[in-house]
Amino acid sequence: MTTVLIASYLEPEYVAEIEAAFPQVRVIYRPDLLGQPRYVADHTSMPNRTPEQEQEWRSLLAQADILFDFDYSHREDLPDLAPNLKWIQATSAGIGKFVERMKYAERTNWLFTTASGVHARPLAEFVIFAMLFFEKNFEYLQREKEARHWQRYTTGELPGKTVSIIGLGKIGREVARLAKCFDMRVIGSRRDPSQTVEGIDALYAPGDLRPLLEHTDYLVLATPHTHETERMIGEEELALLPQNAVLINIARGAVVDQAALTRALQNGRLRGAALDVFEVEPLPPDDPLWSLPNVIISPHSASTAASENRKLTDLFIENLRRYLAGEPLLNLLDVERQY
Repeated sequence: MTTVLIASYLEPEYVAEIEAAFPQVRVIYRPDLLGQPRYVADHTSMPNRTPEQEQEWRSLLAQADILFDFDYSHREDLPDLAPNLKWIQATSAGIGKFVERMKYAERTNWLFTTASGVHARPLAEFVIFAMLFFEKNFEYLQREKEARHWQRYTTGELPGKTVSIIGLGKIGREVARLAKCFDMRVIGSRRDPSQTVEGIDALYAPGDLRPLLEHTDYLVLATPHTHETERMIGEEELALLPQNAVLINIARGAVVDQAALTRALQNGRLRGAALDVFEVEPLPPDDPLWSLPNVIISPHSASTAASENRKLTDLFIENLRRYLAGEPLLNLLDVERQY
């Protein structure tokens, strides 16, 4: 009998759905041995197990064929503790660097599937929120409210503005789709620019960022973190952006030279930034980004919506069906490309 071990908190009703869909599968769910969620769809809370509970958890790992989520309480020694493991369904889309860092692909024959697509809509909505924040000059409204001052003012609008998207996966394409609803011009970057993408007005290759950067009002970073994208936006790239441009990062902090970005924001080179990810997380209390009024700081939570576990459960049920039937899995991680 195939054994599934759920390694992060999941609402009991979703666990029951998995069990009902696969009566031939043994589903183990022990929330008492997992970290308690700090918010809805928290998958990284660490457990506080007694020695006896730890021993029990290790015995369950030894029985598992499939993990729903990584066991973050045993990152380094998971291959030793789970000798029967064959597949991990992640709850995050960006797991490539983590798998590389843990050397899982080198030490095991495990399959990894990502949560690609689950977070596309909330992240795209965050981008729309950020663009409206700056277009409607919410900074001004906040200052005027605090001063209890009434003075009419003029806003911009999104139609006709250009949004440039680096990374046209499921998230980037959803950003493009919503931006088109606001009649924006959408340009983007993808590995093969000869393949058209619906809703994209112009496509460029990853090595041809100049036209994408020089003609943008809003630069959206939605690319995976790989060796190729490490610090892809640095001093030189930021200097190509128009002075009134806004940078929105929903990718990973490592794709931007954060010190260079901070300088560009401090000296007025850029109008602003909306950041969900940072080089160091949590963002240190003394980081200058905290004090900049033209920066939106989100604690790596733009992807986390109340609907996340519902979507993750649906994805896992479909992938488990495919796994048992010997069919290709959705969102299979390419460990070489890291996405």
